[in-house]
Amino acid sequence: MRVISGALKGKSINFLKNLKTRPLKDSVKENIFNILDHSNLIKIKIENSNVLDLYSGVGSFGIECISRGAHRVTFVEKDRYASNVLGKNLDNLSIIKKSEIYNCEIENFLSHRFKQQFDIVFLDPPFADFKFINSLKTMKNKNILSKKHIVIIHRERKTEDNLKGLMDIILMKQYGRSKIIYGVLN
Repeated sequence: MRVISGALKGKSINFLKNLKTRPLKDSVKENIFNILDHSNLIKIKIENSNVLDLYSGVGSFGIECISRGAHRVTFVEKDRYASNVLGKNLDNLSIIKKSEIYNCEIENFLSHRFKQQFDIVFLDPPFADFKFINSLKTMKNKNILSKKHIVIIHRERKTEDNLKGLMDIILMKQYGRSKIIYGVLN
C-alpha cells in the first residue's frame, strides 16, 4: 500500500493482514481522489480542509489527504491493533502533528464536543455493518459538518443502504466489489 500523490507520493503505508479489516485498494483510492480533484459536482478542495476518517483502519484515506495538503485529519478506529499500526504510519511519515487518533467506537467519538467543523468525512465501515447510518444521523444533529461538506462512503457494491431523507447523493461509482457514495447530509 502506498501514498498516491502529494508531498508523500510513493511512501509506503503499513497495513494489516487479518480478516477484521480490509484495506482500501489503491485503485479505488485513486479514483476517489480523482473525483474530489476534478468533478464539477463536488465543490470541496482537499487543501486546507478538516477531514474526518471514520473506521480508518491503518489510515490510508486520511494519510492521502494529508499528503495532498489537508489542514488536519481526525482518525477514528476501534480496533486497537489497527490503531497502533495507524499511529506508526503517521510517525513514520512525520505527519503526527497534522492528525489526531481516537481509538474508540464511532458513537463514543461523536459524543464529544467539537471546536472545528469537518469539510470531508470518509466512512469505510465493515460491509456487513449498518450502524454507520446512525453515525450519519448523529453528525447531522450535532452540526459538526461545514456548510460545504462532502461525505464519502465505501460500501460493497450489492449493499442496499437506506440513505433517503438523510443524505443527498451527488454521485455513486462502482469499482469491482466496491461502491463509493458521495453526498451531503441534508
